[in-house]
Amino acid sequence: MTVYLVGAGPGDPQLITVRGARLLASADVVVHDRLAVPVLSLAREGAELIDVGKTRGMAPVPQDEINAILVEQGRRRGCVVRLKGGDPFVFARGAEEAAALLGAGISFEVVPGVSSVLAAPAAARIPLTLRGVAQSFTVLTGHEDPACVPEERWHAIAGLAGTILVLMGSARIGAIAERLVGSGLAPQTPVAAVYAAATEVQQISVSSLDGIGAGHYAAPTTFVIGEVVRHRLGT
Repeated sequence: MTVYLVGAGPGDPQLITVRGARLLASADVVVHDRLAVPVLSLAREGAELIDVGKTRGMAPVPQDEINAILVEQGRRRGCVVRLKGGDPFVFARGAEEAAALLGAGISFEVVPGVSSVLAAPAAARIPLTLRGVAQSFTVLTGHEDPACVPEERWHAIAGLAGTILVLMGSARIGAIAERLVGSGLAPQTPVAAVYAAATEVQQISVSSLDGIGAGHYAAPTTFVIGEVVRHRLGT
């Protein structure tokens, strides 16, 4: 009996890994997030589907309860898939779930997924790194209040001169942009907002650090910040 923490990728069923798709096709039960719902089309007919999805400001099933569900299902079912949007270990609390399974003596395996960190720039035709423009990238979570992040950390991020990606930042992108400008990034630094990356409803809008806060962005939106946005291909 094994619980598989499977990354569903950005939402398109064609972008899940081959191993992830095979596990879904044989799973007895699938415990899934909201953003992974489109990938459920690959699940075995008759498999039990348990929705533990969260939305902004709402968590109908608390994380401790999700952990308990995984432990319970892992003890009594042969193949359990925990289907998570993106990659299980990128801002997805997969490590907490793995720790709960490990503590309960339940066998588990992590199956990587395509994170929106990679999918959003690629789907928008924006190079994440580019010779002579960006030699590194930094990933931030929008769940953390920017005011609670030490000022020196903002200066360190701004000083890297690479691409910055913000996940789950729809509600706080304006405050994040203000911190980055206050730490030295030019107000005119371009920002691409990529909604529902790599899906049929994908939308892309381009702004700047001093203008991004004026917009309204639905989840899931990935923000790509940096000079690479000016090098978007085929716009």
